[in-house]
Amino acid sequence: MRVLLAEQDTMVEESVDIIAHDGVTLALIIRASFSKEGVNFFTPNEYSQQLAHMTHPAGTKICAHVHNIMAREVTLTQEVLLIKKGRVRVDLYGSNLHYVTSRTLGPGDVILLSAGGHGFEILEDAAFIEVKQGPYMGDHDKVRFEPRS
Repeated sequence: MRVLLAEQDTMVEESVDIIAHDGVTLALIIRASFSKEGVNFFTPNEYSQQLAHMTHPAGTKICAHVHNIMAREVTLTQEVLLIKKGRVRVDLYGSNLHYVTSRTLGPGDVILLSAGGHGFEILEDAAFIEVKQGPYMGDHDKVRFEPRS
């Protein structure tokens, strides 16, 4: 796992990128090439979205279970995108709406957008799955902005 600060922005492709700016993690990218045995969580407990990679050999059984009803307070929407096909550029912005860095995502890549702002450019016809806390509140859920340099 490599932490990439905006000041150290490099194009080195690693299996896991944590992109931070001013001490805040903006995004976590797990590349399709990531492979590690067992259950590996990438997110701290205080995140409202928990992201893990799991590898289990054939024959493993995960006991049937149900999740308890638990009151949780969510104050910030965090999104997870799984790129199914194509290439997508994600532009990341700090809390001050200034541009920080960009990354290109491809098939099988997963990104957790944990803080700051973000925008996308579809570089090739793309399909992706988005997961975030609901319910979606339409225009009340986000603020669109002109990026600052």
